[in-house]
Amino acid sequence: MGGFFSRVSRNAGANDGAGPMRQVVPIASDDAVRRLELLDTFEKAGLGWFWATDANGRLTYLTRSACEAHGWAPEDIIGTPLTELFTTDSDGADEREGRPLAFLLGARNSISELPVTVKRATETTFWEIAGKPQHDDAGEFTGYRGSAKNITSSREKQRDAERMAQFDSLTGLSNRRRMEMRLDKTLKSYRNSKQCCALMMLDLDRFKQVNDTLGHPAGDELLKQFAARLQQMVGHMGDIGRVGGDEFQIMLPNIDDRGVLGDLSGQLIQMLSQPYSINGLRAVVGASIGVAIAPYDGLDSEEIVKAADLALYSAKGSGRGKYRFYSSDLKDGANHRRQVEEDLRDALAKDEMAMHYQPIIDVETNKVSCFEALMRWEHPDKGNIPPAEFIPVAEEINHIKALGDWALERVCRDAAAWPVPLRVAVNVSAIQFVHDDFSAIVDRVLKSTGLAPDRLELEITESVFLGDTGRTQRMFEELKAIGVRLALDDFGTGYSSLSYLRTAPFDKIKIDQSFVRGATESGNNNRAIMSAIVGLAEALGMQTVAEGVETKDELELVKKRGASHVQGYIFSAAMPNDEVVARLESNSLEYEARGPEKYRADRRTVFRRIGVIIEDYRYRAVMRNLSKTGAMIEGLAEVPLGTNCVLDLGGGQLAVATVRRSRKSVQGVEFETPLISDGAEGWCTRHRVSPYEIEAAGRPLTALPQDAYTMLFGEQQSRNSRERKFVEVEVGPPRAITGTRHAA
Repeated sequence: MGGFFSRVSRNAGANDGAGPMRQVVPIASDDAVRRLELLDTFEKAGLGWFWATDANGRLTYLTRSACEAHGWAPEDIIGTPLTELFTTDSDGADEREGRPLAFLLGARNSISELPVTVKRATETTFWEIAGKPQHDDAGEFTGYRGSAKNITSSREKQRDAERMAQFDSLTGLSNRRRMEMRLDKTLKSYRNSKQCCALMMLDLDRFKQVNDTLGHPAGDELLKQFAARLQQMVGHMGDIGRVGGDEFQIMLPNIDDRGVLGDLSGQLIQMLSQPYSINGLRAVVGASIGVAIAPYDGLDSEEIVKAADLALYSAKGSGRGKYRFYSSDLKDGANHRRQVEEDLRDALAKDEMAMHYQPIIDVETNKVSCFEALMRWEHPDKGNIPPAEFIPVAEEINHIKALGDWALERVCRDAAAWPVPLRVAVNVSAIQFVHDDFSAIVDRVLKSTGLAPDRLELEITESVFLGDTGRTQRMFEELKAIGVRLALDDFGTGYSSLSYLRTAPFDKIKIDQSFVRGATESGNNNRAIMSAIVGLAEALGMQTVAEGVETKDELELVKKRGASHVQGYIFSAAMPNDEVVARLESNSLEYEARGPEKYRADRRTVFRRIGVIIEDYRYRAVMRNLSKTGAMIEGLAEVPLGTNCVLDLGGGQLAVATVRRSRKSVQGVEFETPLISDGAEGWCTRHRVSPYEIEAAGRPLTALPQDAYTMLFGEQQSRNSRERKFVEVEVGPPRAITGTRHAA
């Protein structure tokens, strides 16, 4: 070391005594020898290394052991600018590479515990360096002298610790903390650059049932497989995180097209709902999704997470396996659902529940062969509450078994007293079915009511197959031993596997109405799917029921496709028991098909006050019904055919339309661009007025207000910018408005 060190020292010149190295004094000095020996021992022990530069920042000395550790020849390293050997972590983000270190050296500042990456290392290596500027007797800067140590191991441990703090150990996805930081950083950046960002909140449906039936290790394995599917589908599109036990987030930058987000949500639900194989067992869960978009639904991370959470809550409350976009009226919906939950607990005790019966018709004779029992809740203050609202709530609050047991008893008692011994079908919740005493309850109810077992048909959904298949099969065998019939309800809606049909003793398969709806339209694959289901059922000796038939062309189609039975409004809605009894007493078993001739795209009857913009004048009107392709509006007198207009549907939704029908104060308009599903059996526009546009008009930047048009153009421009052409007609309150779609 002595010769190399002495040569470097002579080149380095004098110093002021600061730093770990001093100018070499004559070798005869015992003090100098001892100092050199100590430095040499320190270096060889691997406790640290020393380095020095000249006034131009070029390396003039580096401990030999440091060179050897990295496979460097000293003659190749000496003379290298320090900024070419090291780079700080932030250097890569700066276009002038090395600027932070170069700035420190150029300013001749002291360097203390600075972590750097070694550029010339064969693998990623981190050092920590320190150094002080040196000056000669005249005060001239002569370079740096400093120390260094390898911190690669501790740095990796630190990174591992940071990763553990930011990533979920089970799935490898970002955890809640990291997602919060990523979302917060993204939204702040995007607000400045006027960009948008969508957030999806996902929650597993029936995950608790997997944990309860297969155990928590199986639940963990399911979560890992679920996360892997998410990564495969959307990992390239944005950030994914697991933010709770069975709750996930997906952040999708620069997407605000609700058509794209709706399609993606539907695809996610379909793929995530496919069966999972866990330790040789088959598990099926579903997924519900809530979607919010910044800046439309919120500006900061807290607002947008609350919005997406509220949309998810709405999706789960509408039957699960659904998606919902956030809208401002969801707050009222959440309050309503909480009230439903409170009132539902006492509904049975207050005798507010009733069973109605919808006929299932034999297509050959048009005669009723069975009635399906459907639960109804007549609330004393709120009126009729649809099953789609209260059944999911009952499942969440563990009230569904009580409702199911009550329904079974009531239906069997009603049917036992019918003057004609027709069969009756009762829906059975998966939660109700998995109880070990279910078959005993069925047997007890049949005996106490006197109903013949072969007159009872239990309708079971495919979700009963998600857990212990052996246990499920035993329950089937126990029920068949009693003598009841079994029907597979809602077949083909996302959880299907043909394997269980080999052993499950079903007497009937019910074709879900989603396959009936739109099957008459050209290019629709539903008719082929219906044929496949009917063929499968016939091969297995099972009957088929096409659900939700409403129009005559749908009826004709399902007949041609071979369905043996039909259920839907084309024949009858569900009716109270006294009407069933009266009809059976008169021996009126035959039903006549009554309904529209042809299927039309779903049209919802509504009563919504909207704006109609013609040229620059905004009129007030009422929308009476709405479909994805058009609407019926009322409130403007004698508007000519072909008039171009824009419907302000509220919440920043502007739909360009043309008047196609006009009679007095009622107009039928056709949309230039079809609406898309809002995830709640309704329609919405793909795009909305951007809050950034409102901000550009001189208003404060906020989440999208309900009256975005007035915010954008101002009240004067929206009402008085030109003389109006048409007379506004006062429209009265709605007249017993009911939708075309009816809950089962």
